[in-house]
Amino acid sequence: MAETRDFLLEIGTEEMPSAPLMNAAGQLGELVAKGLDAAGLAHGEVRVISTPRRLAALVADVAVATDEIHEVKRGPKAAIAFDDSGAPTKAALGFARKCGAEPADLVRRADADGNEYVFAERNVPSEPAAPILSRLSAEVIGGLQWPNYRSQRWGSEHATFVRPIRWICALLGTDVVPVSYADVTSSNVTRGHRVLAPGEHLVASPADYEATLERAFVLSSERRAEAIRSGIAEIEAERGGARVDTPRRIFDEVVNLCEWPTVLVGTFDEAFLEVPHEIICESMLSNQRYFPIYDASGDLTREFVVVSNADPAVSQTVVAGNEKVVRARLDDAKFFYDEDLKRPMEEFVERLGSVTFQERLGTMRQKVERMETLAAAVAAQAGEDEAGVAAAARAAHLAKADLVSQAVVEFTNQQGVMGGYYAAAAGEPPEVCDAIREHYRPRFAGDELPSGTCGRCVAIADKLDTICGIFAIDEPPTGSSDPYAVRRATIGVIAMLRTLPGCDLRRLIGLSLDAYQAQGLEFDPEAVAAAVVRFFQARLVAIARDEGLRPDTIEAVSAVGVIDPIEFMARAHALEDARSQSPEVFDDLATAYARAAHLADAGLGSDVDASLLGDAERALLAACDEGDSKVASALGEKDFRAAIDALAELKTPIDRFFDDVLVMDDDTEVRENRLRLLNRFVEVFVGIADIGALSRRK
Repeated sequence: MAETRDFLLEIGTEEMPSAPLMNAAGQLGELVAKGLDAAGLAHGEVRVISTPRRLAALVADVAVATDEIHEVKRGPKAAIAFDDSGAPTKAALGFARKCGAEPADLVRRADADGNEYVFAERNVPSEPAAPILSRLSAEVIGGLQWPNYRSQRWGSEHATFVRPIRWICALLGTDVVPVSYADVTSSNVTRGHRVLAPGEHLVASPADYEATLERAFVLSSERRAEAIRSGIAEIEAERGGARVDTPRRIFDEVVNLCEWPTVLVGTFDEAFLEVPHEIICESMLSNQRYFPIYDASGDLTREFVVVSNADPAVSQTVVAGNEKVVRARLDDAKFFYDEDLKRPMEEFVERLGSVTFQERLGTMRQKVERMETLAAAVAAQAGEDEAGVAAAARAAHLAKADLVSQAVVEFTNQQGVMGGYYAAAAGEPPEVCDAIREHYRPRFAGDELPSGTCGRCVAIADKLDTICGIFAIDEPPTGSSDPYAVRRATIGVIAMLRTLPGCDLRRLIGLSLDAYQAQGLEFDPEAVAAAVVRFFQARLVAIARDEGLRPDTIEAVSAVGVIDPIEFMARAHALEDARSQSPEVFDDLATAYARAAHLADAGLGSDVDASLLGDAERALLAACDEGDSKVASALGEKDFRAAIDALAELKTPIDRFFDDVLVMDDDTEVRENRLRLLNRFVEVFVGIADIGALSRRK
């Protein structure tokens, strides 16, 4: 077995920001593995260890040399490769070029079949690993990408990195691998924690690397995360069911801000709890990376968790310093909130006239006016009484007011939330306050919907106004660009409309476009409405697929132009269920429908002359009349399964018709009467589903 040793490449830097550090850690292992594979160096597992001051790849069982290669390739027969004078032919030249050899290097000899061929032989000697790893290490360091971050230069070199490189530790077993990058030369030393173990620390071998780091008060990212979680769990247990809020993004960032974490608890003044907890928590999380603590009943407490990278001996000093910082930040938050409460919300609404919604679509004040009309219409369609309609309009009127408040200008993520607080302080009804607070929902796939009907009406108005406006100015989303999040808004509208029976999406689209026209925007309303409808249809199709419906079922329902989400899904599920229970019936019915639709001539109409009909034709006509009646009744009651069942009853008479009747009779009058009967048959299906779609995917 070939000799192997572990390999270590550590890039030591000044403190790197969390986001580029995590991005580079994801790249490093792949770059090293690909480089080793390309060089022909066998190796084992590649592990990446990262801290704010280092990126390291630890590779197990790297071969100390590449394998020696002796390669033989057989080419054409010698008689074909060389002419009578012994000169190489095109066949020989092509074979040599393919093998990276010269024609003169080709060897002629007999093969096992007794024929003489030309052979290309290549000998690649074994190469020691050290020079390969030297080249690879420099390439890996220079090959790391830093999207959205400007790399830095230092010293007199032009090479860059996200932060200046201060040391490189590169070892193959106990031997130093020579690596040079931007005036930094490799050695067998790393550096410890800046405070707890400053200076250089000898790394005896890659196998000893992590133990050396730990002795120098440096933990891997996994160990740091574990230590922080353990400390937080202790804090929660000590407080009898308390909960520390640790959002994933902030937690990951905190992990990458320390090398030896100490979990501490600080406090802020009780008076700050009078401020909405959302801006307190955002201030602590986003600005200071502190984790708020909630008590067992879910109320915010005046305590918070801070993760220190300092000497644990000075923890009290660290806590005191962070308490001063948080006090200053919360003072600002309280000041903004108190100042906003001094102004009526109507003042904020009027100030929206100076805030641009979209250059061609006007101001936020104009958007609010359109939202009021649309939200009221949604509420009316959803069956709300006069008070409910008025509440939806009022909530829409105030929904965007907080955009010009001092608190939201400072804490932009709290738009809507702060408006709910201001509305409550102004004495607005609870349903209005909740609607303002929640009208940006759903913000992403799987997010909660607004909790009440009022909020859903306002949220639909807000999103549908944006969708229709963007299509009206002919800037719909493309495959690579959706700056106004129109797709997400469309999915949100569909999700909310599925909870509001009675809403007519086509009519709401028309009302939204009417509001834009009333404000002077010029566009073709019919063309834009059709484009918006197609966009909603495409999203409905995608949602139906995600819910497991078969593509041909979806196509059959889509063909009739239904875009109201409740009806679309109810039709699709009814057809899917019916097909699952009676697959042969619907397979045969789909085939018969497709044949009938192909033969039918809409120009002849559907007035059938009964006197010209035979038994099979009269049976089909009677079945169509009865089916029409049943379908109309079922659709009136929104009983789509009953409508589908009524269609299924047409299978037997249409099968008998095609078995017994020659449609294209030589007698023109008889032929055209039979085509009218097929038109009549096809008409029964209109408005339910294109059953013929079920036969097109066979």
